[in-house]
Amino acid sequence: MRVPLTEALWFWAKLGFISFGGPAGQIALLHSELVEKRRWISERRFLHALNYCMLLPGPEAQQLVTYIGWLMHRSIGGILAGVFFVLPSLLILIGLGWVYLTYGQTPWVAALFFGIKPAVTAIVLYTALKMGRRAIAHRALWIITALSFVAIFVLNIPFPIIVLCAALIGIWGGKKYPAIFSAQAQSANATAAVESGDAIIGDHTPTPEYARFSVRSTALKSMVGGLLWILPIAALIVFFGWKALYPQLAWFFTKAALLTFGGAYAVLPYVYQGAVEHYQWVTASQMIDGLALGETTPGPLIMVLAFVAFIAGYVQQTLGPDMAFWSGAIAACIATWFTFLPSFLFILIGGPLIESTHGKLRFTAPLTAITAAVVGVIVNLGLFFAYHVFFPNGFAGSVSIPSVFICAAAALALIRFQLGIMTVLAGAAFVGLVLSWLG
Repeated sequence: MRVPLTEALWFWAKLGFISFGGPAGQIALLHSELVEKRRWISERRFLHALNYCMLLPGPEAQQLVTYIGWLMHRSIGGILAGVFFVLPSLLILIGLGWVYLTYGQTPWVAALFFGIKPAVTAIVLYTALKMGRRAIAHRALWIITALSFVAIFVLNIPFPIIVLCAALIGIWGGKKYPAIFSAQAQSANATAAVESGDAIIGDHTPTPEYARFSVRSTALKSMVGGLLWILPIAALIVFFGWKALYPQLAWFFTKAALLTFGGAYAVLPYVYQGAVEHYQWVTASQMIDGLALGETTPGPLIMVLAFVAFIAGYVQQTLGPDMAFWSGAIAACIATWFTFLPSFLFILIGGPLIESTHGKLRFTAPLTAITAAVVGVIVNLGLFFAYHVFFPNGFAGSVSIPSVFICAAAALALIRFQLGIMTVLAGAAFVGLVLSWLG
């Protein structure tokens, strides 16, 4: 049995419009749709791909979508899945950027944000709980989760270092205590019928021929990827000059894509430092507003980079004063191209190597440890959101009681009533509007 490409494309297109909630919410949505409902991929194969994406610089949710699309329908399937995941967000943020600069902050948009942010907080914490229950099969692995949380929450250790330490623990543990680090395989037997027994890409489904490692294929894809980076940036330099906005955007966001690990939340400090402090493309206030838009629109949270680029292009009017909108739109497209190009290449080139490690303990043990560590990092992220949502003016200010109520109601809807993420977000947005109307 195989999913037709047209059916998969329809789902990827829909996903681009409903993937709210940042990386954690999007991964939860992917898990719910692909593992639990549609059975396109098994739990273990899903986590195997996710762990690889967690190791890469760039947006892990978009990379995971690309990986699964590639595994199902070759390179064209991966490319289309990744594009459909990003394109709606790009178009929406260009439109919102224009509204933001032209009409300013509208009350109803602020009301939507007020309702959605507490729900996003609940979704992040719910994802950590759900992911921990499914992915951490042995209680000893919760020690890694706890250490990861302490490392990032208390000691403020960078995410890449946490991932590296978890991988080293996994390498050591896989040799010393193989029963613990192969616990996923053991626990999968008990729930095989539910999680992977009828999955189209199951635990024991052979890797298709096109997804196997080949020196020739790897060299060809690497050459094409290099040209897709060199030719556009060379054209921008020729037409506008190296010091112009567009080439600088291309170079800056290439570095952002390659040098920042840990997903969107790790890249934001780098972008803030460069875009606000160094280049002064946007103000600090605009950067924060862009983050709010990124959190409450579908698609990868890292699309806030497109918003930053749009503001820069619009304000600098690179194409002339009468084409401010198109100056911003082209800047947003440039930022998106150079931000996501490496992500596609990481999957299409590195995917075959990762598929070859499936089921081998010496490779899966480090990934199991990394999964446990990531759960701790997601808990930290949820608490970070909770602080900023519940205490908008810091601990010295008052608690936002409506935000606490919305967050608790969203958590109850997710955990007790098993409502979908989109339903919860829609309900939270409605509550935000109602509270705004009531003053």
